[in-house]
Amino acid sequence: MKAITYSRTGDTSVLDFVDRDVAEPGPGEVRVKVVVSGVNPTDWKNRSGGSGDIAFDEVVPNQDGAGIIDAAGPGVEGLAVGDRVWLYLSQYQRPTGTAQEYTVVLAEHVVRLPENVSFDVGASLGVPAMTAHRALTVSEDGPSRLAPGALRGKTVLVAGGAGAVGHAAIQLARWAGATVVTTVSGPEKGALASAAGAHHVVNYTAGDAVAEIRAVAPDGVDLIVEVAPAQNAELNIAVASTRASIAIYANNGGDSITLDVRPNMVSNIRYQFVLLYTVGVAALDAAAEDVNTAAGAGVLGVGEDAGLPLHRFPLADTAAAHAAVENNTVGKVLIDVR
Repeated sequence: MKAITYSRTGDTSVLDFVDRDVAEPGPGEVRVKVVVSGVNPTDWKNRSGGSGDIAFDEVVPNQDGAGIIDAAGPGVEGLAVGDRVWLYLSQYQRPTGTAQEYTVVLAEHVVRLPENVSFDVGASLGVPAMTAHRALTVSEDGPSRLAPGALRGKTVLVAGGAGAVGHAAIQLARWAGATVVTTVSGPEKGALASAAGAHHVVNYTAGDAVAEIRAVAPDGVDLIVEVAPAQNAELNIAVASTRASIAIYANNGGDSITLDVRPNMVSNIRYQFVLLYTVGVAALDAAAEDVNTAAGAGVLGVGEDAGLPLHRFPLADTAAAHAAVENNTVGKVLIDVR
């Protein structure tokens, strides 16, 4: 089979297009014939060495993907050969991701894809949608699960609504009944956020963002899904309601945050950092189930019309796909494996 591998960390030149043997699934594992592989920032950061040296002699990159179960190992229940599925955290603490024609993954990270949901959507769920789910379910006064009505009466602010996580957060929050406000850096990204379902779009480069957000939410926003905490610290405290939660899933704009103690204390603001790798099994299982339900309900669409343009590459051009994500291409980068 064809696969992309790397044996050392570095830039995209470390990626090789090779032939590998098809592996057999062991206990609790399934083998998936990959149709589409999704690329996320975590994939190029792992490849470049941002997570430290690699722990294996050879690694196949990419955490997310979608395809068809080809074989199942002993002890696998609830999944069968022929099932259409989506995958998440495929490469976490393992050498085999989805940038290959067949991948062997833990069955617990494999979810049946609803029949009405495309492989493109399936490959776009994983990291972005599950991160968004976690960010929307960490509030002290909010739900731990998402479903229609779960966020009714809440106002959610999504920073960077044109990004993949922001896009999923808008879709999930609106599905759950929230009023959704998002900030963007320009009209083109604003159009994408509107297409994703945001009720109110604020261009933070023009006008008074705090005033615009407060006009929508006079009592403040209840949940903030934050991609750039260093840049947005002052704005967040200015628009947050009492007992609001600020869920931080990225460090765009800087690695350090300066917070004023008094206003945060007075409002009982909760800061929650979010990284899928360490949220725990219960949170992952809840996110996978709710995200799958939302996808089956037609909520998590991708493509230009849904607010998330797709950028496609063949497997042999995985290096270009990684470069596109690393260079902040707006939209979702997918690799057509088959």
